[in-house]
Amino acid sequence: MPSSPASAETIPDAGPPTAPPSSSTQTDPLEAKKTAALEAKIAALDHQIKEIEEKQREIDGRLKTKDPQATVQAHIKLLHDYNEIRDVGQGLMGIIADNRGVRVRDVYQDFDVGEGD
Repeated sequence: MPSSPASAETIPDAGPPTAPPSSSTQTDPLEAKKTAALEAKIAALDHQIKEIEEKQREIDGRLKTKDPQATVQAHIKLLHDYNEIRDVGQGLMGIIADNRGVRVRDVYQDFDVGEGD
């Protein structure tokens, strides 16, 4: 059964939200203050967003690579190199300890190397 034009629903245009129509022609002072406060807060948040976006652009500009995966791979390589060098150093400390006939811990103390180093 076809619907009549009087019963058809119309969808309003999806424009920016507007305040509901006021029942009186005068604006309530409290409502005006609330609106002004909200508008000020929106302006402050917009300013904060712009500042954060500017900081992000600055930091992005300082990155050597823009690809996060490449950065992760570079860090993995650096850790691998560090571990190899550390292993060689520990081996040398072990050889020195054997030659001196002391514990490796004593050699670490002689060279001012902490156990966490």
